[in-house]
Amino acid sequence: MKSLMKYLKKYRIEAVMAPLFKMLEASFELFVPLVMAKIIDTGIRNADLPYIFRMGGVLILLGVIGLACSLTAQYFAAKAAVGFGTALRKELFDHINHFSYTEIDTEGTATLITRMTSDVNQVQSGVNLTLRLFLRSPFIVFGAMIMAFTIDVKSAMIFVVTIPLLSIVVFGIMLITMPLYKKVQKQLDRVLQMTRENLTGVRVVRAFNRQKDETAAYYAESGLLFDFQIFVGKISALLNPITYVIINLAIVVLIYVGATQVDAGAIPQGKLVALVNYMSQILVELIKLANLIITMTKAFACAGRINSVFDTKSSITEKVTSAAAAGRKEAAGEQSDVSPAAVPMVSFDHVSFAYQGAKADSLSDIHFDAMKGETIGIIGGTGSGKSSVVNLIPRFYDATRGTVSIDGLDVRDYGLKELRGRIGVVPQRAVLFRGSIRDNMKWGKADATDEEIMEALDIAQAKDVVESKQGGLDANLLQGGKNLSGGQRQRLTIARALVRKPDILILDDSASALDFATDARLRKAIREKTDGMTVFIVSQRATTVKQADKILVLDEGSVAGIGKHRELFENCPVYREICLSQLSGEEVNQ
Repeated sequence: MKSLMKYLKKYRIEAVMAPLFKMLEASFELFVPLVMAKIIDTGIRNADLPYIFRMGGVLILLGVIGLACSLTAQYFAAKAAVGFGTALRKELFDHINHFSYTEIDTEGTATLITRMTSDVNQVQSGVNLTLRLFLRSPFIVFGAMIMAFTIDVKSAMIFVVTIPLLSIVVFGIMLITMPLYKKVQKQLDRVLQMTRENLTGVRVVRAFNRQKDETAAYYAESGLLFDFQIFVGKISALLNPITYVIINLAIVVLIYVGATQVDAGAIPQGKLVALVNYMSQILVELIKLANLIITMTKAFACAGRINSVFDTKSSITEKVTSAAAAGRKEAAGEQSDVSPAAVPMVSFDHVSFAYQGAKADSLSDIHFDAMKGETIGIIGGTGSGKSSVVNLIPRFYDATRGTVSIDGLDVRDYGLKELRGRIGVVPQRAVLFRGSIRDNMKWGKADATDEEIMEALDIAQAKDVVESKQGGLDANLLQGGKNLSGGQRQRLTIARALVRKPDILILDDSASALDFATDARLRKAIREKTDGMTVFIVSQRATTVKQADKILVLDEGSVAGIGKHRELFENCPVYREICLSQLSGEEVNQ
């Protein structure tokens, strides 16, 4: 929790003023029992009605001033806590956005969402209550004890015994419940993950008629969460009754001792009432403190989970050198006898790659060059490593061994912004954002004109999608493009990548929902209208890659063959098997 307090720096004044005004409110509260004692011992005993009214006015004044201090403290505490939560959430979101695919795969989407929502909200609530009560409650508890000593030392000794006993109970329960709340939050992650999986895959669940199975599994996980929360709730619930018992026993003893003092004439009745009021104030404040402790326990558990995300560093690191251009110049100097056209746009130099935690490499000794303007087809069976190859180019992952280069320079020597600014990626899953078609296209290039957008849409065979929508480019899309068909979504995501006119275009099985005719027109348009663009087409369709300048055939993470369609069909058994399973004899020879 301490490491997160830096997000309160901008709210130092509010963080000081909130507890300060709360302590002022508490100070005025501590005078109330003394005023009541005066009313009893002087006003009521002497039947002095004007004195009673004057003291009543003092009570009202103390209440009004206390209310003003309380409202002021609430305002400052809320402002500081909300500002803290905003800064923390923003920093956490920014940190997560710097994660590579490796960290996102490891942490899990559901866990990261819980950290950014539930955990941050819990810590924010903890900060709010801490600013309001952390100093106020102890101040009243010990202030009441000190005020009791000013009334009667013998009776005040009851306070000296009661307060440490209550402290042991409160902090003991806190130490027990803190690890249990961590367990509750971990189970909440699991429930959220199941919720997300079911909502995302609702069509699959219904297609296989698995609603009852998924509902049963969800009830089982929710039941565990329920059981954990009930268990920790029972322990936390002990706090109030135990404190009530201790305080009420203390009040009984106090009345017994105080009554003896009153009978002996040591103290008047009003002061005994004041002592009982001070003990009642302690009870109220300890209940508040107990609730604060429960909230703080949750906040500490959540803060630890948030810190674990901050402690996770991205495996993709940028070199301090911002001069990728200088690096290219240096690389060109080393190859001064080689013309720029001879330098590969993309080069894989004996590259191997393994996912984190995997026992074996997903890619082994991948070696090939892609020249400027070439179209590279990548084909292979399921799990052969096709997507893994293209994910290494924009550094979504880093190669375990070997080097991936662009323009003769290792991709790790580029700044990520510069590197990914040269690459247009269309992932397997077509993702569109809520908003207009124009807004989605400008993800590719923020300052793109309508002419540039329409040109990209034309190449992606998506012009008819825009023209069929009321409003054209201003037509609204639902989250994820749910109001479009699969093929329409894919064509729009391809257009989005083409808007920026990248040097390298990666189509990662992004035309799987297109019919063969549209797919053929798309590939023809990309070939003819993207002068000098190096294109990588990942597909399981032989028809999609067979016209490529170079075809990379993968088999279980290794290169089974590189070349053109005809030579691979004759010399590569893996490629021949794929073609024979998909193409007719006439299509093979085209």
